[in-house]
Amino acid sequence: DNSTSTSDDSYSANPEVFVAFGYNGTIVRSTDNGTTWDNVTSPDVGYYDAAFGNSTYVVVGYHGTIVRSTDYGASWDNATDDISSWDNATNKHLFNVAFGNNTFVAVSYSGFIMRSTDNGSSWDNATTDNSTSNNLWEVTFGNDTFVAVGYSGNIVRSTDNGSSWDNATTDNSTANHLYGVTFGNNTFVGVGDNGNIVRSTDNGSSWD
Repeated sequence: DNSTSTSDDSYSANPEVFVAFGYNGTIVRSTDNGTTWDNVTSPDVGYYDAAFGNSTYVVVGYHGTIVRSTDYGASWDNATDDISSWDNATNKHLFNVAFGNNTFVAVSYSGFIMRSTDNGSSWDNATTDNSTSNNLWEVTFGNDTFVAVGYSGNIVRSTDNGSSWDNATTDNSTANHLYGVTFGNNTFVGVGDNGNIVRSTDNGSSWD
């Protein structure tokens, strides 16, 4: 099941709320530290990932679906309509979403990147020609930098809140698919196929 608990920010803001989500549009919520759960299911679409910021949950999933909640998961709004006119946007599953500097960023197939600066209400296509055409599986934020990883060891980064992206893939990192990336102690770490681990200590500019 694709599930998540609240992030550190949301936990400190409301320590008794947990939100979990999964396939078929299922979203459940607990306000008693996980003892009991209420079904707050939104659209009938599977979800891949969630992020929390500015007292807002954003959940992304199949066919470009985006839902958001501003009341700690009690109710959900569909924010997908904003991208329905984009070419092939609704055919792209949104695999991952992250929050930083008042910005939500979501990633998908073929280097497709979206961003929102109004708490997920509306979204812009942030895909750039100089980033990558490979699938991006996960995105994270640290030190005013968004970093996303994907197929064939591709790594892209943004230092302007997701407005523009550079390809930070390096020959000495890996050619294996990268499926996860995280940040801590001024270090980005990515993981992928065949036990490959890559790291960057210069905000994603270079990788070992």
